[in-house]
Amino acid sequence: MPKLIKMPKLSDTMTEGTLVKWHLKVGDSVDLGKLIADVETDKATMEMEAFESGIIHKFLIPEGGKVTVGAGLVVLLAPGESPPDDLNAFVASSADAPTSKKDEPKSKVATTQTDAAAARVSSKLPPIAPAPNRRVAVNNGPRVKASPLARKVAEDRGVDLSRLQGSGPGGRIIRADVESAPVSGASASPAKAVQSIRPVAGPDDQRIPLTGMRNIIAERLFASKTQIPHFYLQMEVDAAPLMALRAHVNESSEKTGGNKFTLNDFLLKSVVRAAATVPAVNASFDGDAIVQFKHVNLCVAIAVPDGLVTPVIRAAETKSLLEISQAVKDLAGRAKNKKLSPDEFAGGTITVSNLGAYGIDQFAAIINPPQAMIISIGSIRSTPVVNDKGLIVAGQRMWIGLSGDHRVVDGAVAATFLAEMRKLIESPALMLV
Repeated sequence: MPKLIKMPKLSDTMTEGTLVKWHLKVGDSVDLGKLIADVETDKATMEMEAFESGIIHKFLIPEGGKVTVGAGLVVLLAPGESPPDDLNAFVASSADAPTSKKDEPKSKVATTQTDAAAARVSSKLPPIAPAPNRRVAVNNGPRVKASPLARKVAEDRGVDLSRLQGSGPGGRIIRADVESAPVSGASASPAKAVQSIRPVAGPDDQRIPLTGMRNIIAERLFASKTQIPHFYLQMEVDAAPLMALRAHVNESSEKTGGNKFTLNDFLLKSVVRAAATVPAVNASFDGDAIVQFKHVNLCVAIAVPDGLVTPVIRAAETKSLLEISQAVKDLAGRAKNKKLSPDEFAGGTITVSNLGAYGIDQFAAIINPPQAMIISIGSIRSTPVVNDKGLIVAGQRMWIGLSGDHRVVDGAVAATFLAEMRKLIESPALMLV
């Protein structure tokens, strides 16, 4: 019997993907786990492995094409098998079925109950309140045949799918059907609802369509800034002891050909140690409860050409400074080469964003939902300071910022966390014991 490889859900927020490149051609043999394509999701471009075996009969999506989660990508036949008489009907009926566990890509999973809980909470975006007079998409009748993306767009727009006539294969409702349906005052999406004033583009201006990653960044940060009650704290610390320790450690490591530590490695270690000391900040708001995590799953903000990714160092409190340094180097390298896997983005509990290398002294970051805190790191500046004897001397100062979710973290708790960070940075040998 023919087999259909469908677009898997490669991230918790993915609704569609772009088929960047096929690695095989029609007639090639496919084995379970073989690399068949590169797929761009809302978070990164990832390698997709086959979860069926057979001979490639037909590609359903060209390179560069977009496809919803659960829709067909390629038809496989067994050796010597003839294709179905009505290939379109076969594709429509197969793609309409829910994606089974065996259709999902193999990925590393959290090995502890705490990590699993963190991943579940991480997958929940803050609920978006409906706009005034907005209809809610309902369907209490027979099951409506609609693509996953069409269902999401219908939910955002408040469109009742049971009232639509599908134009897809077998009468399936697709995205275009929903977008062309009357909405009775609803806007296309919560993020676009506030944009009543739009830019006026001239003939020489360029309109750049949103990538999947940029679109999800827009949605998540809009939800974060409008629905999470942010508060901000800033703290100046003496960075001279940390700079001296880093220079000493790297000098010793260089002689043995060991790891070269960055300033960021020490700062990440200080965040992890401080969070372990003040566990109330390592938490998330979950409707009628606060989830406090056992492990500090540290998200490190990494700039990539399409935007920003935040891969996770799991159970960072169990890792040494060397292990954290090596993990960051590995994640950053693979992020820029678009080689991170979906599970490496899931389950983060605290995010650190460092713009010091760009010459930024201080800034207030937007919380990465559903986390309750993000730490912002500025640059180190040589500046006149007053020492313990009341004398003005040259010093090295750095600003650290904290953005907190006031539903989870109180100001005094956040201040205690920052005080712990200051202690570690100004007495950095404490990080090594």
